Amino acid sequence: MTCHELEALRLGLMNVLGTTDRSAREHAEKELEGHLEGPIGALAEADDLAAIERHLDAALVDLEEEVAAADESTDRYDYLRGRLVAVRDAERAVRRLTNQGESVLDGLDDAHHLLHEAFPVDDDD
Repeated sequence: MTCHELEALRLGLMNVLGTTDRSAREHAEKELEGHLEGPIGALAEADDLAAIERHLDAALVDLEEEVAAADESTDRYDYLRGRLVAVRDAERAVRRLTNQGESVLDGLDDAHHLLHEAFPVDDDD
């Protein structure tokens, strides 16, 4: 059993972060072999955090449907429930990453404005 959502998320984050670790990318691609359609494929190809959030949400909907259809008396059901918890946790981590990135942008904007207030620039210069 493999966690397609987590491996696709890893690939998407590697894209966004510009990760060049070829072995990590190859490992994730191998895990996803034959499963790169729909939200999983889109997540693996995501190139910004908004796309990651959107495709991860769609992948979660599919996973929730898979859990709902599973036989609760099987080990597979337990695995799927654990996978669902892990993917929801990953979703929260991506949301935190996005929020932190936006906070950095706000801080840079504040610093920029503060510098202009402290050291006004004459438009003629």
